[in-house]
Amino acid sequence: MSSPTVSAVLFDADGVVQRPSFDWWTRLASLVPAGSDAFVADLMAAEKPALIGKVDFPDALADVLRRWNSTATIEEALEPWSWFVAEPEVVALIQSLRSAGVGCHLATNQQAYRRALMQDERGYGAWFDQTFYSCDLGLAKPDPEYFRAILRAIGVPASEVLFIDDNEDNVSGALTVGLRAEVYDLAAGVPALENLLRRYDLPVPD
Repeated sequence: MSSPTVSAVLFDADGVVQRPSFDWWTRLASLVPAGSDAFVADLMAAEKPALIGKVDFPDALADVLRRWNSTATIEEALEPWSWFVAEPEVVALIQSLRSAGVGCHLATNQQAYRRALMQDERGYGAWFDQTFYSCDLGLAKPDPEYFRAILRAIGVPASEVLFIDDNEDNVSGALTVGLRAEVYDLAAGVPALENLLRRYDLPVPD
């Protein structure tokens, strides 16, 4: 018995559609004396509640800066979160799939500050049929409920949806609700993504 046709693809953002444009980790580490990696880890932990809309991210950043007695401004600490750029070949590939009738949706964990950059300033909404940001859903990957919320919104059976992410835990979360899911990282190159899509008989240009 053959597998159902894939009629929709969910694309993660970081590591799949977009990549860092500068060394954000080093920049953040430099905001405290001795360039502490522990400080950056603290920032990442502070971001987690913001990913599901529980706190305002600039406020969370301000708390971390105070705890570490950093002299950096909130604006300086926020700036590295804007250091990303979409991969043009991946964006073109998504448009090709959409033109062929395949639903393409963005499925990403983001806090509201970065969501505004992506959706409002850089026009990501025009590249996808629908965009699903964790801060809007109040749910984040790899929570299975995140994927169930998306399935309800797009109205497509889980067996007909392919999810692509660079994080194995997120892929595992998608598999638990019946999606087809694959690990892919932009570092592997766009041809690797094209080959992945071809394995699911999706219409990829030669």
